[in-house]
Amino acid sequence: MAYLIGVDVGTTGAKTLLVDEKGQKIASALVEYPLATPRPKWSEQNPEDWVQATFQTIRQVLTQSGVDPAEVKGIGLSGQMHGLVLLDAEKRVLRPAILWNDVRTTEQCRQITEQVGRKTLIAETCNPALEGFTAPKILWVRQHEPEVYQKARWVLLPKDYVRYRLTGEIAMEVSDAAGTLLFNVRERRWSSVVLERLEIPKEWMPPVYESVDICGRITSQVAKATGLQAGTPVVGGGADNACSAVGNGIVYEGRVSASLGTSGVVLAHTDSVLVDPGLRAHTFCHAVPNKWYTMGVMLSAGGAFRWFRDVLGEAEIAEARRQGRDPYELLTERAARAPVGSEGLIFLPYLTGERTPHADANARAVYFGLTLRHNKDAIVRATMEGITYGMRDSLEIIRELGVQVHAITATGGGARSSLWRQIQADVYNVPVRTISQEEGPAFGAAILAGVGAGVFESCEAAADALVHYSSETRPDPERVAIYDAYYQVYRALYPALKPQFDAVSELVERFHSGA
Repeated sequence: MAYLIGVDVGTTGAKTLLVDEKGQKIASALVEYPLATPRPKWSEQNPEDWVQATFQTIRQVLTQSGVDPAEVKGIGLSGQMHGLVLLDAEKRVLRPAILWNDVRTTEQCRQITEQVGRKTLIAETCNPALEGFTAPKILWVRQHEPEVYQKARWVLLPKDYVRYRLTGEIAMEVSDAAGTLLFNVRERRWSSVVLERLEIPKEWMPPVYESVDICGRITSQVAKATGLQAGTPVVGGGADNACSAVGNGIVYEGRVSASLGTSGVVLAHTDSVLVDPGLRAHTFCHAVPNKWYTMGVMLSAGGAFRWFRDVLGEAEIAEARRQGRDPYELLTERAARAPVGSEGLIFLPYLTGERTPHADANARAVYFGLTLRHNKDAIVRATMEGITYGMRDSLEIIRELGVQVHAITATGGGARSSLWRQIQADVYNVPVRTISQEEGPAFGAAILAGVGAGVFESCEAAADALVHYSSETRPDPERVAIYDAYYQVYRALYPALKPQFDAVSELVERFHSGA
C-alpha cells in the first residue's frame, strides 16, 4: 500500500495528514503556534515555529498510524499565501515573516502602481497591488529596515521555507508565486518587467516549478528528526486555496467551490487566464499544471454568523449548553421557521469592510427593511441569506467571465447545515454538492504528492478516484425566483449607502479614534 503526506502550514498552526492511495485518512495531527502583532496593522510569525510544528506533526502521524516510512511515497506542502520570508546568503532567516493579513504597506502599494504602471502590473500579474501581497512587503523592508534589506539574498513564502528545511532545496511553485505580485501569471514565470521597475534583484527569486514537480527530497538529518525515510520526494505543493480546490475536485472548468468559513471564498477552475476587467476578483495559477483559477473573497461570511451567535444569540448558547447541542443548530432551526426572503429583511454582511466585489474598508453591515412583523427567526434567516447574497456577488463575476457553472461544491460551516445548503442552491441557482472527505488544503497537498510520485496519473485522475460527493441539494424554481428578486435589491444597497459609509467612517475617526 502506498501512503502520502500532506502538510498545511497555516496561519494558526501546521496540520499534517497521512492518507492511503485510496484517499482514506489514516492519521492527522495539528500543532498550533503564535501570531505576533507588535504594532497596529502588523502580523508576523517566527518561521522556526512552522518548521518545528511540521516536524512534530509528521512524527505524530507516523507514530499514530504505525505506517512503515518506506511506504510513504511522497510529501506535498500547502501554506498561507503571500507571507514574506527573507534569507541571507547563508540561508538564515533575517527577520520575522510578514504575513498575508499584515496591512502596513498601503503606501508601498501606491508606489508599486506608480513605478510599474497600472496597465503593466495587470498585464503581468493579473492583479492590483494589495497590502496582503508579497512585493509591497519587500519594499517596506527596504524603506524601513535597510540593514535587513542589505543582507537579503532569497525571498521565500512560508511553505517554501519549510521545504528548504525539509530538503535543503530553495524552490517555489507557481500557485504561491502567483500571489507575490512579482510573477507573470499568464506565462508562469517571474516577471522581469515588474522586478526591474521595482529594483528587486531577480536572483533573489527561487526557481519555480509546477505544483506536482518533485523539488527536493527529505535529508538524512530531517529523517532522524521526523521518522521519515531519507530520500522521500517532496513536491512543489501549492497555496492553501489552490490545494483546497484540488482536494475538493475543482480541477475541471465549470467546477466551482464556495467556502463559508470565517471569510467566504468562491473559486472557479479555468483552463485559460480570465481576468475580471474591474479587478474585483483575483486570478492566480492553479496547482493543476498549466491551469488557473479565479477567486472572489468576502471578508465576513461565517464570521458574520458567528458575530450574530456571540452578540445576539445568548439565549441559544444557553439552551444549547443545556441540551448538549451546537448553538448554530438552534439558530438555523429558528431560521427555518421564517419565510424565504425573510419578508423583505436584507442583511449586508460588511462587518469588517469588504473585498469582493467592493474593495472598501469603510463598508459597514446593515439590516435593511426591518418592520414590526420581523422576529428573531426572520433576523437569523436574513443573516444567512445576506451572507449567501455576498457569495453570489463573486459567483456573478465568475459567470460574467464566461465560466459555465454546472455545480458548486460547498465547504466550511455552511456545508454542514442542510438549510444553508438549500439557501445556497436557491440563491446560486445551481446544484450544491458536498464531498465525503473534507480535510482542507492538506488533502490537496497529499494528492499533489501522489501525482508527483507517480501514484496517480494526473490531478484530474486523482480527483476522479478520490473525491466523492456525499450529498446534492438542487435549487427550487419558486425559491430561486424569490431570491433573485431580493438579490437585485441587495446589489443596489451598497452603491446607495456608500457615501454614508464613508461619512460614518470619518465621524468614527473624529469622535472615537481614541476609544
